Amino acid sequence: MTQKIAVAIIHGIGKQVPEFAAEISEALLSHCGETCRADIVIEPIYWAKVMQDVENELQQRLQQGGKLGFPRLREFAIDFVADALAYQPTPDDRSAYDGIHRVFAQAIHLLAEKAGPTAPLCIIAHSLGTIISSNYVYDLQIEPFRPIISANVKDAMADTPLERGETLTLFYTLGSPIALWSLRYNNFGKPIQVPAPQLAHYYPELKGAWVNFFDKDDVVGFPLKTLNEKYAAVVTEDCQVDVGNFPANMTPAAHMGYWTDRDVIGPIAAALDRVWQTING
Repeated sequence: MTQKIAVAIIHGIGKQVPEFAAEISEALLSHCGETCRADIVIEPIYWAKVMQDVENELQQRLQQGGKLGFPRLREFAIDFVADALAYQPTPDDRSAYDGIHRVFAQAIHLLAEKAGPTAPLCIIAHSLGTIISSNYVYDLQIEPFRPIISANVKDAMADTPLERGETLTLFYTLGSPIALWSLRYNNFGKPIQVPAPQLAHYYPELKGAWVNFFDKDDVVGFPLKTLNEKYAAVVTEDCQVDVGNFPANMTPAAHMGYWTDRDVIGPIAAALDRVWQTING
């Protein structure tokens, strides 16, 4: 019996639907080898539902003030800026932060049930989802030393290595604004550890990686290795790609083009094949 691989896919900004991961999942599996493909278990992390009602209410209230210019740009501002601000916890309110992390925990719990409690974990994250993923993993990694995860999130978790983040092997950030987020911290902050420090306990032969894909025309996505020495050591590669279809690929709209681009999907699928061969070969 072979060991399965757990893959979590988390979306970023934009109007999302529960089936947001269907296209990338199909593309990813089609690029994987036949033997590996059968052991890939994919679970989407659909966090938009946590924010949708309050976003809709905000838009309705703003429209009551009269017609505003640049409606599409304003919609982008609400999708990205407002979501990012609302997600950040405050001393008095962390409901959005915990609500989104609870959705994350529920998805990882399903992966543990379907792929096994010690399955190697691959996280594929886009846009604001890269910040959410980084924060979620950071909380897991700091929890044994300083309890930080709320009861609301813990209630959605079981005590398995996968759900504790101990089998995190691959982390792919697509169009990531982590560089912008790092402005909140001294010397641009501290990255999560990839692979997880405990991974060698379960799979001593596995080599993890954090690959950050960015398009030079994407004004939201940035390289990460140059942030500081710690990011330089942890991030395996900043990979510049040209995503999306012409002419959008030459504009900031490239931000929405990562999901099915061959230069993104191909390397991820190849890495999953290598993981499968290493643990099952």
